[in-house]
Amino acid sequence: MNPDPIAVALKFAFLALLYLFLLWVARSGLRELRRTAAPAPEATGIHPIGPGGRPAVTDAWLVALRGGGLAPGERFDVFGGISIGRSADADVQIDDPFASGVHARVYSRGPSYYVEDMNSTNGTYLNGARLDGEAELRDLDELRIGDTEFRFELQVPGGEVPA
Repeated sequence: MNPDPIAVALKFAFLALLYLFLLWVARSGLRELRRTAAPAPEATGIHPIGPGGRPAVTDAWLVALRGGGLAPGERFDVFGGISIGRSADADVQIDDPFASGVHARVYSRGPSYYVEDMNSTNGTYLNGARLDGEAELRDLDELRIGDTEFRFELQVPGGEVPA
């Protein structure tokens, strides 16, 4: 019995494609593990208090504008810091295929609030510009993660707390 040479060649081609696929999956997994193995610089959540030795007294919110499986207008209090991402470990869990497990975080340092991209794959955008590392947030800044958009709002001193 002589096996058909075309059938043998197709079997070897299939096996080669299968091994290439498995190599690609393993490489992607290792690259993702390497990227999240160490936290981003200053990603400890522990930062020195600014001049005067007092923490920020102004409260702030992220308000969902669209996407991420969030209701438009939904508010998230960022006093004390929050993380945003697809993971169940994130404080604000979003349903967005372009978001990483823990994609970004918002935190206060002294009297100011900051947003930091946590080395995400697709990036975090602040007012339409890609964010590298961290940046200070101002009232009504817009934050975009994939197709999910938020607006940063500060409580006006002496003003009422939004509902």
